[in-house]
Amino acid sequence: MADVEKAVATQLANIEKKTGKTLAQLHAALAKSGKTKHGEMRTWAMEKWGIGFGDANTLIHAAQAKPAPAGGDVLADIYTDKKAHLRPIHDKVMDAMKSWGEFEIAPKKGYVSLRRKKQFAMLGPKTNDRIELGLNLKDGIASKKIVAQKPGGMCQFIAPLSSPTDVDKEIVAALKRAFDAAG
Repeated sequence: MADVEKAVATQLANIEKKTGKTLAQLHAALAKSGKTKHGEMRTWAMEKWGIGFGDANTLIHAAQAKPAPAGGDVLADIYTDKKAHLRPIHDKVMDAMKSWGEFEIAPKKGYVSLRRKKQFAMLGPKTNDRIELGLNLKDGIASKKIVAQKPGGMCQFIAPLSSPTDVDKEIVAALKRAFDAAG
Protein backbone atom coordinates (compact mmCIF):
# COMPACT_ATOMS: atom_id res chain seq x y z
CA MET A 1 0.00 0.00 0.00
CA ALA A 2 2.15 2.84 -1.34
CA ASP A 3 -0.07 5.63 0.08
CA VAL A 4 0.45 4.46 3.65
CA GLU A 5 4.19 4.06 3.16
CA LYS A 6 4.36 7.52 1.59
CA ALA A 7 2.39 9.03 4.50
CA VAL A 8 4.74 7.46 7.06
CA ALA A 9 7.79 8.63 5.11
CA THR A 10 6.37 12.16 4.98
CA GLN A 11 5.62 12.14 8.69
CA LEU A 12 9.13 10.90 9.52
CA ALA A 13 10.67 13.59 7.27
CA ASN A 14 8.58 16.20 9.09
CA ILE A 15 9.79 14.85 12.44
CA GLU A 16 13.38 15.28 11.24
CA LYS A 17 12.63 18.91 10.29
CA LYS A 18 10.89 19.63 13.61
CA THR A 19 13.71 18.18 15.71
CA GLY A 20 16.66 19.14 13.51
CA LYS A 21 17.96 15.56 13.82
CA THR A 22 18.18 12.66 11.40
CA LEU A 23 16.22 9.48 12.02
CA ALA A 24 19.48 7.71 12.84
CA GLN A 25 20.24 10.33 15.51
CA LEU A 26 16.71 10.11 16.90
CA HIS A 27 16.82 6.31 17.01
CA ALA A 28 20.23 6.39 18.71
CA ALA A 29 18.96 8.83 21.34
CA LEU A 30 15.92 6.63 21.95
CA ALA A 31 18.17 3.59 22.39
CA LYS A 32 20.33 5.49 24.92
CA SER A 33 17.30 6.85 26.82
CA GLY A 34 17.05 3.73 28.96
CA LYS A 35 13.34 3.50 28.21
CA THR A 36 12.12 0.10 27.06
CA LYS A 37 8.32 0.28 27.01
CA HIS A 38 6.58 1.90 24.06
CA GLY A 39 4.59 4.38 26.17
CA GLU A 40 7.65 5.41 28.19
CA MET A 41 9.64 5.96 25.00
CA ARG A 42 6.81 7.98 23.44
CA THR A 43 6.49 10.23 26.51
CA TRP A 44 10.26 10.69 26.65
CA ALA A 45 10.39 11.64 22.96
CA MET A 46 7.52 14.12 23.38
CA GLU A 47 9.29 15.80 26.31
CA LYS A 48 12.79 15.65 24.81
CA TRP A 49 11.97 17.02 21.36
CA GLY A 50 8.65 18.80 21.88
CA ILE A 51 6.82 16.67 19.32
CA GLY A 52 3.18 15.62 19.52
CA PHE A 53 1.70 12.27 20.49
CA GLY A 54 1.19 11.08 16.90
CA ASP A 55 4.70 12.03 15.78
CA ALA A 56 6.28 10.43 18.85
CA ASN A 57 4.20 7.29 18.35
CA THR A 58 5.23 7.00 14.70
CA LEU A 59 8.87 7.63 15.61
CA ILE A 60 8.83 4.85 18.20
CA HIS A 61 7.17 2.46 15.75
CA ALA A 62 9.84 3.30 13.16
CA ALA A 63 12.62 2.82 15.70
CA GLN A 64 11.22 -0.57 16.68
CA ALA A 65 10.18 -1.50 13.15
CA LYS A 66 9.90 -5.10 12.22
CA PRO A 67 10.09 -6.18 8.60
CA ALA A 68 7.01 -5.17 6.62
CA PRO A 69 4.43 -7.87 6.00
CA ALA A 70 4.65 -9.77 2.74
CA GLY A 71 3.83 -7.39 -0.09
CA GLY A 72 4.22 -4.40 2.25
CA ASP A 73 0.46 -4.08 2.84
CA VAL A 74 0.05 -2.70 6.36
CA LEU A 75 -3.71 -3.17 6.22
CA ALA A 76 -3.26 -6.84 5.38
CA ASP A 77 -1.38 -7.12 8.67
CA ILE A 78 -4.12 -5.26 10.61
CA TYR A 79 -7.00 -7.14 8.97
CA THR A 80 -5.66 -10.66 9.17
CA ASP A 81 -7.02 -14.02 10.31
CA LYS A 82 -10.24 -13.59 12.32
CA LYS A 83 -10.38 -9.88 11.42
CA ALA A 84 -9.97 -10.28 7.65
CA HIS A 85 -13.73 -10.10 7.06
CA LEU A 86 -13.70 -6.53 8.52
CA ARG A 87 -11.54 -5.09 5.73
CA PRO A 88 -14.56 -4.19 3.49
CA ILE A 89 -15.84 -1.91 6.27
CA HIS A 90 -12.47 -0.15 6.39
CA ASP A 91 -12.44 0.18 2.60
CA LYS A 92 -15.94 1.67 2.57
CA VAL A 93 -14.94 4.35 5.09
CA MET A 94 -11.84 5.19 3.06
CA ASP A 95 -13.83 5.28 -0.20
CA ALA A 96 -16.23 7.81 1.34
CA MET A 97 -13.32 10.26 1.77
CA LYS A 98 -11.77 9.97 -1.70
CA SER A 99 -13.06 13.31 -3.00
CA TRP A 100 -12.57 15.39 0.15
CA GLY A 101 -8.95 16.42 -0.38
CA GLU A 102 -5.54 15.45 0.90
CA PHE A 103 -4.92 13.78 4.24
CA GLU A 104 -2.31 11.50 5.76
CA ILE A 105 -2.80 7.86 6.63
CA ALA A 106 -0.47 6.99 9.48
CA PRO A 107 -0.43 3.27 10.30
CA LYS A 108 -0.18 2.28 13.92
CA LYS A 109 0.08 -1.16 15.51
CA GLY A 110 -3.59 -2.15 15.12
CA TYR A 111 -5.26 0.78 13.37
CA VAL A 112 -4.64 3.76 11.10
CA SER A 113 -4.62 7.39 12.14
CA LEU A 114 -6.15 9.83 9.65
CA ARG A 115 -4.63 13.31 9.75
CA ARG A 116 -4.76 16.71 8.13
CA LYS A 117 -3.21 19.50 10.19
CA LYS A 118 -4.19 17.32 13.14
CA GLN A 119 -5.69 13.88 13.60
CA PHE A 120 -9.35 13.80 12.71
CA ALA A 121 -10.08 10.07 12.96
CA MET A 122 -8.78 6.63 13.85
CA LEU A 123 -9.94 3.47 12.13
CA GLY A 124 -9.26 -0.15 12.97
CA PRO A 125 -10.53 -3.41 14.45
CA LYS A 126 -11.70 -3.28 18.04
CA THR A 127 -12.76 -6.93 18.25
CA ASN A 128 -13.01 -9.84 15.82
CA ASP A 129 -16.57 -8.68 15.06
CA ARG A 130 -16.29 -4.91 14.64
CA ILE A 131 -14.07 -2.00 13.85
CA GLU A 132 -14.20 1.39 15.47
CA LEU A 133 -14.15 4.76 13.81
CA GLY A 134 -12.88 7.27 16.35
CA LEU A 135 -13.72 10.90 15.61
CA ASN A 136 -12.05 14.03 16.91
CA LEU A 137 -14.65 16.77 17.16
CA LYS A 138 -14.97 19.46 19.80
CA ASP A 139 -18.70 19.99 19.24
CA GLY A 140 -21.32 17.40 20.05
CA ILE A 141 -22.89 14.75 17.87
CA ALA A 142 -26.51 13.85 18.48
CA SER A 143 -26.60 10.22 17.41
CA LYS A 144 -27.43 6.80 18.75
CA LYS A 145 -24.75 5.28 16.48
CA ILE A 146 -21.91 7.58 17.54
CA VAL A 147 -21.01 7.39 21.21
CA ALA A 148 -19.39 10.23 23.17
CA GLN A 149 -16.25 9.21 25.07
CA LYS A 150 -14.86 10.30 28.42
CA PRO A 151 -12.69 13.45 28.26
CA GLY A 152 -8.95 12.95 27.85
CA GLY A 153 -8.99 10.17 25.28
CA MET A 154 -7.60 10.32 21.78
CA CYS A 155 -11.08 10.62 20.26
CA GLN A 156 -14.15 12.37 21.58
CA PHE A 157 -16.56 10.04 19.74
CA ILE A 158 -16.59 6.39 18.66
CA ALA A 159 -18.74 4.76 15.99
CA PRO A 160 -18.72 0.94 16.20
CA LEU A 161 -19.03 -0.57 12.71
CA SER A 162 -19.77 -4.25 12.15
CA SER A 163 -20.88 -4.18 8.51
CA PRO A 164 -20.22 -2.03 5.43
CA THR A 165 -23.89 -1.00 5.62
CA ASP A 166 -23.09 0.70 8.96
CA VAL A 167 -21.09 3.26 6.98
CA ASP A 168 -24.19 5.28 6.15
CA LYS A 169 -24.92 8.98 5.52
CA GLU A 170 -24.91 9.78 9.24
CA ILE A 171 -21.47 8.22 9.82
CA VAL A 172 -20.02 9.80 6.67
CA ALA A 173 -21.43 13.24 7.62
CA ALA A 174 -19.84 13.05 11.08
CA LEU A 175 -16.53 11.93 9.54
CA LYS A 176 -16.70 14.86 7.10
CA ARG A 177 -17.25 17.28 10.00
CA ALA A 178 -14.16 15.90 11.74
CA PHE A 179 -12.20 16.08 8.46
CA ASP A 180 -13.18 19.72 7.92
CA ALA A 181 -12.42 20.69 11.52
CA ALA A 182 -8.88 19.26 11.24
CA GLY A 183 -7.85 21.22 8.32
